Amino acid sequence: MRKTSFLMALAAVTSPCLAEDLGPWGEPHLTPAPRTQAERERIQAATASPTDFSAPNSFEVRSAGAATQMDPQPRALFSTPFPNLPADQKLDFTLGEAMFEKLWVQAPASTISSDGLGPLYNTRACSACHVQDGRGFVADPQDHKGLVLRLSVPGKGMQPEPNYGFQLQTRAISGHHAEGQLSITYQETPITLGDGTIVMLRAPHYAVHDGAHGDLAPDAMTSPRIAPQMIGLGLLEAIPEADILAQADPDDADGDGISGRPNVVWSHIFDQPMLGRFGHKAGNPTLRQQSADAANGDIGLSSTLFPNHWGDCTQAQVDCRTERHGGTEAQNGVELGDKALDVLTTYVAALAPPARRNASNPDVLRGKEQFHVAGCAACHTPAFVTHRLPDDPARSFQLIWPYSDMLLHDMGEGLADHRPEWQASGQEWRTPPLWGIGLTGQVSEHSTFLHDGRARSLLEAILWHGGEAKAARDTVRFMDPSDRAALITFLESL
Repeated sequence: MRKTSFLMALAAVTSPCLAEDLGPWGEPHLTPAPRTQAERERIQAATASPTDFSAPNSFEVRSAGAATQMDPQPRALFSTPFPNLPADQKLDFTLGEAMFEKLWVQAPASTISSDGLGPLYNTRACSACHVQDGRGFVADPQDHKGLVLRLSVPGKGMQPEPNYGFQLQTRAISGHHAEGQLSITYQETPITLGDGTIVMLRAPHYAVHDGAHGDLAPDAMTSPRIAPQMIGLGLLEAIPEADILAQADPDDADGDGISGRPNVVWSHIFDQPMLGRFGHKAGNPTLRQQSADAANGDIGLSSTLFPNHWGDCTQAQVDCRTERHGGTEAQNGVELGDKALDVLTTYVAALAPPARRNASNPDVLRGKEQFHVAGCAACHTPAFVTHRLPDDPARSFQLIWPYSDMLLHDMGEGLADHRPEWQASGQEWRTPPLWGIGLTGQVSEHSTFLHDGRARSLLEAILWHGGEAKAARDTVRFMDPSDRAALITFLESL
């Protein structure tokens, strides 16, 4: 794919503070060492699409290069640090894990960095949504752990729903009432595969009830979001921006039907536009901002990046905005102080992807070939090489296999939420990384997928693909059953 003038303009806008200007966990540092011509040739060879499917690619088993967890414990498949993490950062990782698992309480409390919950919130701990650092799920229509409902109304930029803000908070501290509750109903539709097999796809329908401030605005836009898995995020942050932009083709100049494009979002750290990388629509540019944003919206914690002590409370929620908060002088007046945010971000950034399993299995190799033949790799880019980062050895110059291009793609009407986010349209989603997807059942004790957990299997997830992915979906739909089974076996090996 070729870069257009739009992408070159984007690079010019964001160039003062691109990802390559970020040090450990999103902090500014010296520019990375430039790649030599020999390194560029090595990278091109290492990340090129395979032509021989009789054996795995070189180093493919190491999903995250030297940061791969080669022998993870069954009870901590997604919860171990990069094995190459320097000793000083391992201590920060351990402290960050405690922050990630902390149950926040209502202010005031006797312990600094324990109070500040709410007043409105969805959860009391990061780990309550990202159970064992895996993805959230919808157990049944009334039990949707790790699912939140984003809100906005049309206008210049993203505008909050006037009474409920940017997110429906379903819980509240004492003395306050939750904003409302979310219910889900499903309508099932049969899809017939080429061999006559029928697969039932369930389409969710969401409703807000018991609203504390009446109905949502008539023009309110909603977007359900499942908490994503946490592994490898720091490595995604270390992918050179130029390598991501090089794959974008917003006008489909090469005519392959794939029009991936970047999201450009606002950096609260650098006070300027940057490439979005994190979230279902790539709505945050760095892990530090992503972590602070989630703490503010989901738990109600203020930070120097999101200083509102009341979290997502709107101007209409006067009692919420005047409630006592947990900010202290020792934390610069906020509830999640910079040091606490530092270690939390270290933890989030340094969770190691597990090694590939059964990469040499004949059925896995056959499925890998079908993955490429169907065109899945056009969006789920298998491999990247991270920046060479002298001050950040754990993430420096690693060959990684995330299976994502980090770009936005139109996924069709079936998956549309009709809620824009920065440059992302109501039908666009960032390509989710696939590494670790085959371990979902073991980590999260469920196997539901997509941005809202509607798909109950990997095959269902594929069959929901539309828009730019329609051709790939139809190829899978009409595959020989043994080839389709091999494709699923390959995905389960990731």
